[in-house]
Amino acid sequence: QVQLVESGGRLVQAGDSLRLSCAASGLTLRYNSMGWFRQAPGKEREFVAAIDWTGGSTAYADSVKGRFTISKDNTKNTAYLQMNSLKPEDPALYYCAASGLFGTPRTGSAYNYWGQGTQVTVSS
Repeated sequence: QVQLVESGGRLVQAGDSLRLSCAASGLTLRYNSMGWFRQAPGKEREFVAAIDWTGGSTAYADSVKGRFTISKDNTKNTAYLQMNSLKPEDPALYYCAASGLFGTPRTGSAYNYWGQGTQVTVSS
């Protein structure tokens, strides 16, 4: 059974940093691309970042480029999202997802497995 479990979300102040983790079981991240998405109340889920099988290629939404960094540790079977300079528009439920496709998919339909999400709140 495949499970993705996110952690690390909490209340922070604008300008702070936060690292989210996504621990995978039942699948091997070495053979999966990973993505992070977020959904704020009343808004649609949106793409945040993705990383390919090898970890050598990444993609970011324009709104987080230069502030967020996606990575994964295949030995720990865990993906990460380092978030710096958090802004008041960043609060959301953050989800990680796994895809068997090559590359850095930006659409949710490309992902086969999803976590339950971790809440990030930013106070200004």
